Amino acid sequence: MFSLFSKRKNKPAPLTVSTAPPTSERPAFFDYYVKGAVLSDVGCCRKVNEDRGLFLAPENEAAMTHKNVMLIVADGMGGHAAGEVASSLAVEVISRTYTERDTAIEKALENAFHQANRTIYQAAIKNKAQQGMGTTCTALALRNGFAYCAHVGDSRLYLVRDSNIYLMSEDHSAVMEMVRNGLLTLEKARHHEDKNIILRALGTQAKVAVSAWEKPFPIQAGDAFVLCSDGLYDLVEDEEIKQAVLNVEPGNACERLIVLALQRGGHDNITVGVLNITAKDLTTIPAMQPTRELQVVN
Repeated sequence: MFSLFSKRKNKPAPLTVSTAPPTSERPAFFDYYVKGAVLSDVGCCRKVNEDRGLFLAPENEAAMTHKNVMLIVADGMGGHAAGEVASSLAVEVISRTYTERDTAIEKALENAFHQANRTIYQAAIKNKAQQGMGTTCTALALRNGFAYCAHVGDSRLYLVRDSNIYLMSEDHSAVMEMVRNGLLTLEKARHHEDKNIILRALGTQAKVAVSAWEKPFPIQAGDAFVLCSDGLYDLVEDEEIKQAVLNVEPGNACERLIVLALQRGGHDNITVGVLNITAKDLTTIPAMQPTRELQVVN
């Protein structure tokens, strides 16, 4: 039994159920370039940005094929600045713990989430002002032609492949649980009053169930992965996310999506990260887009 946590959303998010694309046992190639970026904005209604994002990659782009590449998005919640603390701790602990792994990648990523949960939970116990803080978190790791994912909460991972978009994570929310149990249709879930209730978060309890892929997912040339908080997908449809990342540099794609969400009200913090996979025999190494925080001047 999981506790219920409200993220104080003002608008229900559209729900998407997609079937993952077919895959082979081995990746189609091993030599590829990775371009990535993550941007975050406080939105139009909040005073504090409780979202956090991180793009982690080797300094030498030529080493990305066999080295660690990681993208993380976390959406914090809690009174005062506690949500900001929780999401920051999640990103820091997961990236550090995973990088220092001494076990298989799948287990290392899942273990990193459990370590982040313990760290946030213990920090909240020590500081009354931070009691009850927590965060969603979705992390994607690439290595040797495969993708790995771990996930808690309702931040999302999408894959854009062959001009199609696939939802690769499953919201840990009250309405999605009802959908899975046959108690609610997807159409009714889109407008359900409990859409703002999530069933899992890092740091709110001593232990948490982490959803991690049991097997690595083979990547392909042309793939684009999108991680985002609900502040984006509340306001931007899946088809629009797909169009924003097709044949677009990651930094530009992130900026386009955030501006689109802001134009539609930006009622929550907005964070989005994009990774593009390009085969080495198809292109030259491009300049890396810097990770930065987008500031929109009215």
